[in-house]
Amino acid sequence: MRAVLLLASALIAAPALAQRSLPQPLPIVDAIPAARDTPFPGTIKLHVDVTDTQRGVLRVAETIPVPAELAGKRMALLFPKWLPGKHAPRGEIEKLAGLEISAGGKPLMWKRDPLDVFAFWVEVPAGATALDVRFDFLSATDGPQGRIVVTSDMLNLQPNSVSLYPAGWFTRQIPVELSVTWPDGWQAGSAMREARRDGNRITYQVTDYEALVDSPFFAGRHFAKWDLGQNVTLNVVADEARFLKASDEQIGKHKALVSQAIKLFGTRQFDHYDLLLSLTEKMGGIGLEHHRSSENGVDTGYFTDWERGPGRRNLLPHEFTHSWNGKHRRGADLVTPDFRTPMRNSMLWVYEGQTQFWGYVLQARSGLVSVAETIDQIAGIAATLDNRPARGWRSLDDTTNDPIITPRAPKGWLSFQRSEDYYAEGMLVWLEVDGIIRRESKGLKSLDDFARRFFGTGDGDWGVKPYDFNGLVADLNAVQPYDWAGLLTTRLTEKASGAPLKGLEMLGWKLVYQDKPSSAFTDANRRHVNLMFSGGLLLGTNGKVEQVLWGSAAFDAGLVVGDMIIAVNEIPYSDDALRAAVTAAKGGTAPIRLLVKTDDRVRSVDWAWNGGLRYPRLERLAPLDAKNPTGLERLLTAK
Repeated sequence: MRAVLLLASALIAAPALAQRSLPQPLPIVDAIPAARDTPFPGTIKLHVDVTDTQRGVLRVAETIPVPAELAGKRMALLFPKWLPGKHAPRGEIEKLAGLEISAGGKPLMWKRDPLDVFAFWVEVPAGATALDVRFDFLSATDGPQGRIVVTSDMLNLQPNSVSLYPAGWFTRQIPVELSVTWPDGWQAGSAMREARRDGNRITYQVTDYEALVDSPFFAGRHFAKWDLGQNVTLNVVADEARFLKASDEQIGKHKALVSQAIKLFGTRQFDHYDLLLSLTEKMGGIGLEHHRSSENGVDTGYFTDWERGPGRRNLLPHEFTHSWNGKHRRGADLVTPDFRTPMRNSMLWVYEGQTQFWGYVLQARSGLVSVAETIDQIAGIAATLDNRPARGWRSLDDTTNDPIITPRAPKGWLSFQRSEDYYAEGMLVWLEVDGIIRRESKGLKSLDDFARRFFGTGDGDWGVKPYDFNGLVADLNAVQPYDWAGLLTTRLTEKASGAPLKGLEMLGWKLVYQDKPSSAFTDANRRHVNLMFSGGLLLGTNGKVEQVLWGSAAFDAGLVVGDMIIAVNEIPYSDDALRAAVTAAKGGTAPIRLLVKTDDRVRSVDWAWNGGLRYPRLERLAPLDAKNPTGLERLLTAK
């Protein structure tokens, strides 16, 4: 009884426990007006001064008309966020600085939208007819800041980085007049066309804001251009004039690229087209498609080291193909009214995958890369995917989300994570489609017939014609009846070991491995020691581990990205010493002994790989008939 009383007394004396507060969240209210497909009343005047190349500061002066219904009210101005070709919200809003907005000479307050940091609200005074906007775009001057777009000798001007636009209208309904002040003596290439000139200030023809964002510039001190025929121009800027020395034969192959593409698709989905190419070790590389142009950045030896190997010569065929596939014909869920509306990437296995297919076909048909080298490059692609364990848990269709999930950021376990495999694996799927069409039609038809039907819909039409899965399947069936919906659904959703290699087999080849690399493999790995198929390692300079294949011997040994191999079998590390050790261990049982440095620790690692050096090649399933090539050779032969 006494114990009970003591307990009751203690309970009475104890303070009451506070209850947990459980508030309700505030509602999410998107106050920015939805885009309407009606003409914007007025023309934006946009001027960009790009002469401060030392600091990479692009100075923007913009006059934006105020619609009558917004005078005396709030008006939202937007910085482009969701960028076509990047398939993701990649606008560099963090580089916008010094924003000032005024009307009639009087400064106005602006405030960033609390939900969308790419949007700025301005209280427009009654009677105001225009907003004057000033800001700087502070381009990267060092790699960690992002892609470098300005050097002392060249620059890449992307209009989406140097403009704001009014919310509430389809961007194709907003007229813009752009003018640019260029550095002394520089020349520029773009799909934009000059209207007038005042010294170094060039004013371009009025266009709509959607087309403006789709029309970047490459400009530089060392500039050359070549007419490739069919209203296509090759515009090249280089770090030094000596890198612009292109031979007639080299330019001839670029002319063949144009003629072969137009033969393939049957039309030009542009009124004019500008291939923009930078040859540089200073400005950041790029490969980005536009409807009437493309941005292509490669190393300086593109022309001068031509005989060394194909290098980056696949880039121009790929981006040029996008004028038809991706820009003219586009997955319906990628068509958006403005650069604020999210893009959905479900059809990227067509947009990028079939473009990858045609890029390799056209590089061979044009002679930019030989047929033999193209076949060797395809072998490397097939082998990479065939040794990608992530295919066992992650299907191809899910990789179309990668531009949003991880915008090409480095991954620790790429082979078990996947990254934008809709490019390369998409190409293998379209090789299979081509093989099936050839088989089912007894050689009378191929994917060329589909390309002409699907992509070439009207010469000179550089508008957009969207499609969906059912429309794609219908056009495939119109070319050659088959269960295309079943095949494509399987390839998109399957989770399997090994890559989809049936297309290569139908086209007369199989994937094999040899102990000597092809010249194309060596060229592609100029800066790496690629042992991904020889125990699971990819090394950069000085023995630094850059990739480890999931489930490989290197994985089992505990090696990770960032490790430094400092010795091989007690011999100081060198690339040749590592290859020699792999060769010597072939067929034995003893592991290769590695001394590995990780941060401030050094450890000994037993790399149990006894399979020797293995490099991918494609091997014919039947002898070649040179007079009547079939399969893959026929696909890659000029038309």
